Amino acid sequence: MASLMKRSVAELVGTMLLVYFGCGAAVITLTTAARESGPLQSLTIGSLGGLGDWLAIGLAFGIVIAAVIYGLGRVSGAHINPAVTIALFASRRFPVTDTVSYIVAQLVGGLLGSIFFYLSVGMDAVTIGGLGATAPAPGITFGMAVLAEVIGTFVLMMVIMGVAVDEKAPPGFAGLIIGLTVAGIITTIGGVTGSSLNPARSFGPAMGDLLLGGPDVMGAFPIYIVGPIIGALVAVFFYDWIVKED
Repeated sequence: MASLMKRSVAELVGTMLLVYFGCGAAVITLTTAARESGPLQSLTIGSLGGLGDWLAIGLAFGIVIAAVIYGLGRVSGAHINPAVTIALFASRRFPVTDTVSYIVAQLVGGLLGSIFFYLSVGMDAVTIGGLGATAPAPGITFGMAVLAEVIGTFVLMMVIMGVAVDEKAPPGFAGLIIGLTVAGIITTIGGVTGSSLNPARSFGPAMGDLLLGGPDVMGAFPIYIVGPIIGALVAVFFYDWIVKED
């Protein structure tokens, strides 16, 4: 097994790529829409509504997740999501020292992904695209958004358990199946919450906007901590219970 430092660097790089390409796709969708119809009322992806937009954004996330799993999974397991790391710790599959190191690396990677995308695209990525920050769509309450994030992350974590964590999982399919699952979830609930499923994915753009003068979405950030962590915890214990032989 690689050292904790190497595994943490792999988590940092993996999460950075997730935010750069996944959130970057959301930024490009927003900036394209703004150029075609004028500035949008909200500078977060909660203002997008078309399933075609969300399918494209979902596929961008799904493809980069598959790439990270196949490229770095053998080093760190490619969690690239604090909710996944916390759930594996809670089910005694991951030690506390590794858990803390992974989460710090994922949060730093999320912020770097946003900063690098801003440096690649310019200030429009911040002022129009909001760096792809997540916020609920108009009419969606805090509770509704948390519920959607819980359900979405529950599905993601259950699939991770079945194709990547379970010793009986078929080899070689984790990246493909997890990537497609994320794409499907984002296509469905992207128009509700922005479909984060991942505190680090929401932290990077939110903190980047705060530092660079973008929209202030920190008020919505607790949704993307509480929802994904609850969803992942419920899924990991549900999976352990459902596969346990009577």
